[in-house]
Amino acid sequence: MPDPHETTGASIEGALPVAPSLAPTLDAAHMPVEVRPVDGRVAWLCGLSIAIAVASGFIAQILTHLIGLITNLSYFGRFSTSFSSPAGNHLGALAIIVPVVGGVIVGLMARYGSKAIRGHGIPEAMEQVLLNESRIPPRITFLKPLSAAVAIGTGGPFGAEGPIIATGGALGSLVGQILHTTAAERKTLLAAGAAAGMAATFGSPVSAALLAVELLLFELRARSLIPVALAAAAATAVRIALVGTAPAFQAGPFTPANAASLACYAVIGALVGVSSVAVTKLVYAIEDGFEKLPVHWMWWPALGGIAVGVVGLISPHTLGVGYDNIDSILSGHLTITAIGLLCAWKFVSWSIALGSGTSGGTLAPLFTIGGGVGAALGAAVVALAPGIGLDVRVAALVGMASMFAGASRAVLASIIFAFETTRQPIALLPLLAGGVTAHFLSSLLMRNSIMTEKIARRGVRVSSEYAADLLDQLWVKDSATANPVTLPAEMAVQAARDWLGSGAAGSDHQGYPVVERDGHLLGLLTRRDLLAAPSAGELRALIQRPPVIVFTDSTLRQALDQMLAAGVGRLIVVERAQPRLAVGILTRSDLLGAHQDRHPVLEAD
Repeated sequence: MPDPHETTGASIEGALPVAPSLAPTLDAAHMPVEVRPVDGRVAWLCGLSIAIAVASGFIAQILTHLIGLITNLSYFGRFSTSFSSPAGNHLGALAIIVPVVGGVIVGLMARYGSKAIRGHGIPEAMEQVLLNESRIPPRITFLKPLSAAVAIGTGGPFGAEGPIIATGGALGSLVGQILHTTAAERKTLLAAGAAAGMAATFGSPVSAALLAVELLLFELRARSLIPVALAAAAATAVRIALVGTAPAFQAGPFTPANAASLACYAVIGALVGVSSVAVTKLVYAIEDGFEKLPVHWMWWPALGGIAVGVVGLISPHTLGVGYDNIDSILSGHLTITAIGLLCAWKFVSWSIALGSGTSGGTLAPLFTIGGGVGAALGAAVVALAPGIGLDVRVAALVGMASMFAGASRAVLASIIFAFETTRQPIALLPLLAGGVTAHFLSSLLMRNSIMTEKIARRGVRVSSEYAADLLDQLWVKDSATANPVTLPAEMAVQAARDWLGSGAAGSDHQGYPVVERDGHLLGLLTRRDLLAAPSAGELRALIQRPPVIVFTDSTLRQALDQMLAAGVGRLIVVERAQPRLAVGILTRSDLLGAHQDRHPVLEAD
């Protein structure tokens, strides 16, 4: 009777064993999947993403004109698609009714169309990515922009960018569902559509790609970043063709920052970051208040419309998207008192409307409010220390970026967005100082962001920290058990059982590679297989499946994927040059052990 033996690791020359039914060929073995960072599938995704981006670019312009049409019909009684502010209307007290009517229409669309159109869209998109494999219902593709056009066109204090981002994401998800893509590919297409929507609205491709990474992709990989970035670039090209090359906001030239003013900008960013926490908490407190109302949620947007109308009567420039307000703040055309009143009333109107569950965006209102806070703080610094070299307009821009960075935690997107929409590179240093300090204090004071609080309350955990996969940085050869104990294929089953109970070295293992006389790998048997099988016959008769192998130069991530794909808890380790010679065993315990060095408690021990 052959005894169990150790593999020698010696090179095995010659052909594979003669009996192919007993020794599966390498093609029959479960091989680890080799995933390239970029392959032909990524090229295909790039083509789809560009097509989605072009469509999103046109959708952005259509939605803008639709908002203009509804605004003109609602406030001026004229048929025109030109983008105009409701602030110049002459309806008087009747203007209060317009947002209420819009709220009723949005409520009906949400009740009988889809409840998912409520809110600004990004949290809902995040939820679909995390819980539903990036599947957004197809009807959202047209219901979201239509409901947003009604809400904004009737005076809702929202930006058009949020609904456009949500619509682009829904379009990307729809294409992914039609073409039967994987969940990861659908996520990429959804993010590409969302980035395209933002880029098409503001002409800000880099920040749009960063926003997709920070809020939707939850990763930074070439196979997802490349399609998203190309989509953002393509959507910007559509915007240039239809609108032109002018920046979204007119500002500058700014005064360069010196050491003292840079410190002030950082402090302003910190204070705005604290304000972003207060803004977020107040918005959700108002939403909680609506939840307690004894009326159906379908009517909440109409109730929010009353507040929008009343505030609009007091401060007409709070109505509508208010991009002109941002222009006025950044160009210094408004007094600090006017800016303060505008931003205060804008916050009241926007927070109540958003809390009511109507359809609209958050970017433009947050920029307006943050710009106002930044300008006020900057003006205070100039009044106290006029020779410090601080530019109030730069302070306003820092406030804009810091408010969004603190509220959304998309800090890189916020900083680059402020630069791209003004094209003032001289402001990049103050933006970096202010945006990062805002992000720091917001993260310190608030667990969730304005984007994640809603879905966090539903039990969804959103990770905002992306780190390299530890298992993808470690080799199989460094974690596997080398020179495994093997069993001869011709060994009798009963003899193997007797050996398992002998207490000999290696007899306590849970799995054993089974090899032919020449050392060629035949398969793997577990201790359970040996004890449960009939005692008659040889071990080769117990082999029911081809060997599941992994290479010594594979990563532990590939090994884990191989285990999951094959449904096994251990892999036979082989060399690429000698794939029929078992040189090691890798188990689930080995994968757990790989985490030991990174665990702080274990490190302390």
